[in-house]
Amino acid sequence: MIPALHIVGSGPAGLAAAHAAVMAGAQVCLIDDNRAAGGQVWRGGPGAWNAPAADALWAALREHPGFTHVRDTRVVGAVDARTLLLEGDTGGACMPFERLLLCTGAREFLVPFPGWTLPGVTGAGGLQALVKGGMPVRGRRIVVAGSGPLLLASAATALAAGAQVLAIVEHQPRAALARFGLGLALRHHGKLHQALQLFARLRGVPYLTDALVVEAKGDEVLQTVVVETARGRTEYDCDFLAAGFGLLPNTELGQAFGCAIDAGALAVDERQQTTVPHIWAAGECTGVGGVDQARSEGRVAALCALGLAPSRADLRALRQSHHFAALLARHFAPRPALRALCRPGTIVCRCEDVTAAELMPWRDWREAKLATRVGMGPCQGSTCAAACALLFGWEPPAARIPILPANAGALASIE
Repeated sequence: MIPALHIVGSGPAGLAAAHAAVMAGAQVCLIDDNRAAGGQVWRGGPGAWNAPAADALWAALREHPGFTHVRDTRVVGAVDARTLLLEGDTGGACMPFERLLLCTGAREFLVPFPGWTLPGVTGAGGLQALVKGGMPVRGRRIVVAGSGPLLLASAATALAAGAQVLAIVEHQPRAALARFGLGLALRHHGKLHQALQLFARLRGVPYLTDALVVEAKGDEVLQTVVVETARGRTEYDCDFLAAGFGLLPNTELGQAFGCAIDAGALAVDERQQTTVPHIWAAGECTGVGGVDQARSEGRVAALCALGLAPSRADLRALRQSHHFAALLARHFAPRPALRALCRPGTIVCRCEDVTAAELMPWRDWREAKLATRVGMGPCQGSTCAAACALLFGWEPPAARIPILPANAGALASIE
């Protein structure tokens, strides 16, 4: 008998996993905190996707008798080894499971710099999500900064919506980008084609390399950004700054169940199984690699969780996607120069307004938290913990339940 499978997260990994599982005859419960499936990559749900692969997966799932979609529901913790703690519009609930697949995705890595908390400053992916969600940017002046391919995608989305993209400010040097491009040309022709298409759409937009936004200025909202290159500093008058330095795997739910972490991501074996025998993981929570890796891992993880063997084609696609992920990690890793962006008076924890100077005297996250309330705001350290790891070398804090802010009613549902 095929066992039931619970999946947390309905992005590319979750949808690919759900599709593979129901086609294999399993009962699948897909849980997500958004109303529509798709996650951050396929944002907006069916009808808004410009992705044939997403449409095909959803078309096969939505009417399938073995598929249940639990929407608008956050997983806020683990009650015990085989029970999820949920919070939805009607309150909290405990959901037991037999086998669990985590497809919890990733969030942006934001590096503090003077002015980064001004209204008008977002992450690169954050701006893209806002534009896809309908935020009007026509005629608005935008600078996109940070590091990684997401900068191109974010800039292209803004440009297509009518924005004026003043510059793309890439932190990595031209030599690293050239090596990345060579890696694409040697083994990832489809990815190279996508990159060239993005550059074609962005023709005429200045693309600065080995460059950084060192300050955002404004009285009450963003008005100007200061960009530093080898040639000196340039100021851009703008309405939005989208600054992000890559992605961080969301590992908190896995940690709550006792799953091991490796290099900041959930550790998995060749079958996508975590160190907890009845839990598998797929997508960006196991390491950042893009939509192809998410889909490949989701499919392989679902089949292995059900005790089935992936095909040779599945495993070949998985190896190819992992090679691309390694290429990304090698050429877009944060550089030590990023630490210099944060000055003593720069806010590091924006929830609690804690500055770098207030954090400098402390040896680790725990000491700093007790003394300054860093990480005790609504985001629970999801942004500032990674920044502190970069700035001060602190080990990120272990996940605690609830892994997300939850109301008392949800916690009261624990028996």
